[in-house]
Amino acid sequence: MEEDDLSNKIINAAIKVHKRLGPGLLESVYEKALNYELEKMNLLVELQKPMKIVYEDVTFDNGFRADLVIEDKVILEIKSVKALEHIHFKQLLTYLRLSGKKLGLLLNFNVEVMKNGIKRVVNGLM
Repeated sequence: MEEDDLSNKIINAAIKVHKRLGPGLLESVYEKALNYELEKMNLLVELQKPMKIVYEDVTFDNGFRADLVIEDKVILEIKSVKALEHIHFKQLLTYLRLSGKKLGLLLNFNVEVMKNGIKRVVNGLM
């Protein structure tokens, strides 16, 4: 499955989770609920996945933890904040660059309407 197809499935699941739970909860609650919804779709979901990074000639096995990695193609960064900041986009772009992934979704569940909390971040995706 390609990144765009996965993105559509993820966004639909995020909207479903947000409609059921609403805004104002901890990120970990949305992370677990979204994990559940995506696994129901038979997608490979890795929760709090340790990601390797290479710095010069040293490899760090746990350079960072991705909130969710879907089908080893899309990184999800879950937020529950008043407003997304520029640093949130930069953080996800760094995760994409270091992991070699092309697509990330920044999902802020602390919004009235979920579509306003969804941002795509791409790393060389055509």
